[in-house]
Amino acid sequence: MKPVRMGVIGCGYWGPNLIRNIVEAPSVEAIGVADLNQQRLATISTRFPDVHTTTDYRALLAMGADAVIIATPPSTHYAIARDCLLHGVHVLVEKPLALNSIDAEDLVTIAADRDLVLMAGHTFEYNAAVHELGRLIETGELGDIGYIDSVRTNLGLYDLRLNALWDLAPHDISIILYLLGHDLTTVRAWGTDSSFDGVHDNIYINMQFASGIQANVRVSWLDPVKARRMTVVGNRRMAVYDDIEPVEKIRVYDKGVERRQNVGIGESPIAYRQGETYAPRIEFVEPLRQEVQHYAECIRHGLLPRTNGTVGLNVVKVLEAAEWSLRHNGASRPVTLESVGVLAQAVGDARQAA
Repeated sequence: MKPVRMGVIGCGYWGPNLIRNIVEAPSVEAIGVADLNQQRLATISTRFPDVHTTTDYRALLAMGADAVIIATPPSTHYAIARDCLLHGVHVLVEKPLALNSIDAEDLVTIAADRDLVLMAGHTFEYNAAVHELGRLIETGELGDIGYIDSVRTNLGLYDLRLNALWDLAPHDISIILYLLGHDLTTVRAWGTDSSFDGVHDNIYINMQFASGIQANVRVSWLDPVKARRMTVVGNRRMAVYDDIEPVEKIRVYDKGVERRQNVGIGESPIAYRQGETYAPRIEFVEPLRQEVQHYAECIRHGLLPRTNGTVGLNVVKVLEAAEWSLRHNGASRPVTLESVGVLAQAVGDARQAA
């Protein structure tokens, strides 16, 4: 089977990592990189001399690209992705898929109509530690989940065209939807624009699910400590996923609280459980490597990606609701997400019929 001819559009902060993984991926041919910045292209040419560089992404389409990965500023995602899809090219768009749900829905529709792979670059859904966290929830090892709390902070990088919500929160939102499903009902958000008027750099998001579970996310560009931590609290055990930890990325705590029966006079009705703590063994593979290889496999075999366009659309819907709430003093915003499973079956049936 011939290799997938793949190009990268945008080689800023994330682009070089994408290019490296494409170059090293089996059955993938890196045909070129497009960026408006000549200095960035010169750096790429030095590191990857066999990869063609251009300032016009349309040159990649003219070279016969089968697929592209778009890692440009979010404000350009929709226009570039739409153009590539209309030229019959498979598309992977780094987060977020678009800056509003109407544009995201349009991309999903075009890809489905043309039988093209549209994939959202939610890299953490290809992370072995996140998969282990999902296993702990699915198997009931943590018990009934009460809430999830997630923190993603650092000092910068500021983007005055957006805010910390659109830059950082897609990661946590995609992980939470992966872990809990899509029965989200409402979203609230509030925050501060401490450094630049109108640019919220410290934001709190609350997600309410029909199951009764709550998920809380804090993202910030204005924090002295870099944090990438998610806590999942169940009534049997609790788990902490810390992406900064080099080895033990997940620790499971046999801790909890319960009401005591037959309490005597003067005794506390509350009992605390302090059990063992352990770190599950996780065979870690670079998530971006997994993502690129999955993208290529979906193209080769006509599969629907794990983080398909509808997954990306749902994340955009949550971000959109949070942005609305942020601008309306934290008011609650109802959210209705698309059923990824139904779409997957529909697309699969359509391909079999064809």
